[in-house]
Parts: sequence; structure tokens; C-alpha cells
Amino acid sequence: MPGPKIGRPVKIKSYKHNGQLHRTWQETTVLKATSTKIIGANDRTRVVESNGRSWLTREPAICFFYTKHWFNVISMLRSDGIHYYCNISSPFVYEDQAIKYIDYDLDVKVFPDMTYTLLDEDEYELHGKEMNYPGKMDKILWDSVDELTRMIRQRKGPFSHETIEQLYELFLTYR
Repeated sequence: MPGPKIGRPVKIKSYKHNGQLHRTWQETTVLKATSTKIIGANDRTRVVESNGRSWLTREPAICFFYTKHWFNVISMLRSDGIHYYCNISSPFVYEDQAIKYIDYDLDVKVFPDMTYTLLDEDEYELHGKEMNYPGKMDKILWDSVDELTRMIRQRKGPFSHETIEQLYELFLTYR
């Protein structure tokens, strides 16, 4: 199946393990797309929650989705620096003009000084029981937390401030 076109908008759809739609970002501009990675950007895009509530994002964001990693990374450009929100998730699929993934609850929040904190361990435990996450899933997801934190410490990939700034400049050319 062909991937998204550079410079064109796509939706981002987050699901839970049980198949229920969790959250949808209405419009993200594709900046780069390969067979293993999509990088997109948005600013003040509408987000619709599974309960129908919607809200607008507050700042520009550069989003990284992977087919070979069990996480995605949202880089948010704020007045006090670049903040990151990392979702431990399934690798993405691209279909019906949307980037789709399963959110596995665990998140890593990274601050501009590159310190970070792990979030939502209680939600992960609860959903793991409620939705019967397979036993091998636990190892995959915790290994992904380790991989992600190594990348943060090394400032690799999406954790390079220079890369984020260059991608933001590229995003501005499409607006």
C-alpha cells in the first residue's frame, strides 16, 4: 500500500489494545515518509477524544512514528524550549489516509533539559489486566522504554534539538 504524500495532511488515530478508538488528531502535515518512518507536524490541530470531547493543541509539534519501534515521539515547541511526549505504542500502520497505532498507556515525558519521567504505570497495569495484554507484550513494552530512554540520554533521532528546529522550518514552508 502506498504511503502518505509529502506536504499533504493525514490524520493520526490512536487505539487501545481492545480495538477501541482512543484519540484522533484531525490534521498533521507529512514532512518525511519512508517504509519505516513517518515524520509529521501540526500546530493548533483539533484532537477528538473517544468520548467526543475535542480540543486544540497549543503549540507546534513534530511527530515521529516508526514501523520498527514500539513507541512514537511528539516534540512540542514551547516558549521555554522543546518538550517531548513519548507514547509506548505499537508500530504504526498507514491506511485510509491515517497513521494508526495502539497506545499501551506507558508514557515518557521529556523536559527541555533532557530530564525525563515515566508516566502512567498504574494505567498500564490496569489496562493490561482489563484488556488481557499478552504475556510477551510486557517484555516488548518495557524493552521499548529502555530503548527510548537510551535515545533520550544520547539525544539521538527525535531528541536532537537541531533536528526538531530544522523540521519545524520545513513545516513552515508548507503553511
